[in-house]
Amino acid sequence: SEAIPVTDDRGRAIIELHFSAAFLEYASDLRVGRFLPRKVDPNFFLQKREIDQLAALEELASARNLDQFFIGWQPSAPEYEELRVALGDYRALSRAGGWPQVPMGETLKPGMTDPRVPMLRARLAVTDGASPEAPVGAEDLYDDELVAIVRSFQARHGLEIDGLVGRGTIVALNVPVEDRIQEIIVAMERWRWMPESLGEKYVMVNIAGFELTRVSDGEVEEKMAVVVGKPYHRTPVFSDEIRYLEFNPYWNVPSSIALKEELPKLRKNPGARAAAGFEAVRGDTVYPLTSINWNQYGPGNFPFRLRQRPGPNNALGQVKYMFPNQFNVYLHDTPSKSLFSRADRAFSHGCVRLSRPLELAPPVLAAGGLSGWDIGRVNQVVGSGQRTVVNLEKPLPVHITYFTAWVDQGVPNFRADVYSQDEKLIAALGGQSIAW
Repeated sequence: SEAIPVTDDRGRAIIELHFSAAFLEYASDLRVGRFLPRKVDPNFFLQKREIDQLAALEELASARNLDQFFIGWQPSAPEYEELRVALGDYRALSRAGGWPQVPMGETLKPGMTDPRVPMLRARLAVTDGASPEAPVGAEDLYDDELVAIVRSFQARHGLEIDGLVGRGTIVALNVPVEDRIQEIIVAMERWRWMPESLGEKYVMVNIAGFELTRVSDGEVEEKMAVVVGKPYHRTPVFSDEIRYLEFNPYWNVPSSIALKEELPKLRKNPGARAAAGFEAVRGDTVYPLTSINWNQYGPGNFPFRLRQRPGPNNALGQVKYMFPNQFNVYLHDTPSKSLFSRADRAFSHGCVRLSRPLELAPPVLAAGGLSGWDIGRVNQVVGSGQRTVVNLEKPLPVHITYFTAWVDQGVPNFRADVYSQDEKLIAALGGQSIAW
């Protein structure tokens, strides 16, 4: 293009406008992200955010230097800054050559000797503090010290923490440092999408981490394992507010589940579904399942609403935490406790199942402005068997998120991209990154 003359006022003004536009674009990318979340993945329903352009220009004019401005302009969440530090560390590892690979082979068990052990030790020396030197004469021994470090590596990568070096652990060990850098960059971008203020007290669910975190005044007060939606029943990403708890809830079966999963069972054996606590509702009338000829109903002709009564078999368990939303997603108990022991916990139809649902109730009720709700009172209400709704006086923010990388007490954590959302965002970014 034609060069802009800088010797006259008009030329200088045009150059100033170009630089200002570029600066504002970069400042926006840094503060609120480079892409609208839903442009990257339709299951991301975070609110669109924009920067105050005039405030940005005024802060730039008063800043001592650009570094000072951009450090202050980045997201204020401490999790973002922790990721930024980790990004610098992993880029340094990349410049140093990354880490060595560990060959596949027989599963390594504690006490075994194997010629791959020195390679395993060298790999873990780069990122997990393993001693690069083994005891003399035991170079090939998979000893207790190395087993403990492997278990730590497995924990921060969301693997089965068994100390066995099998295929899954070796695959995680061999992920290139460049891929981990991309995961950190993607996580930083997602933090730019988050609300500027998460709330003084809030609950956050990380879908990819299969974990709920409860935070009060910047301090993590509780963590618990959760089960989230299957890849083909994805839990959506959005922010909302918990408004009430329901103890001993009914489960109102979503119409899609009623038609696809429950109707075939009702045609085969309605008595069994009745014994499991299900009933049919039409208007204000409740019908026993065995009184209906289910063979005459199907898609487009299903006038009933199915629900499951409170009880030990209820799919929602003993309590649900409600933040009414368009996705019909909420937090709830479950009778299927065995799933929480698995490393991969994507099994639900989209809602979030809690591993310790009743323990969460007292602090949530307290954060919602209600006093006197200790675990004893919670258990008393549950023990009554009666459906009981408790409204919060102050709604409690809840954030359903998707992070495959984060830092926990200085330790980088990585998780599998269970919904294949990282690869979409990496493709959208086109390999670009922001250093801040």
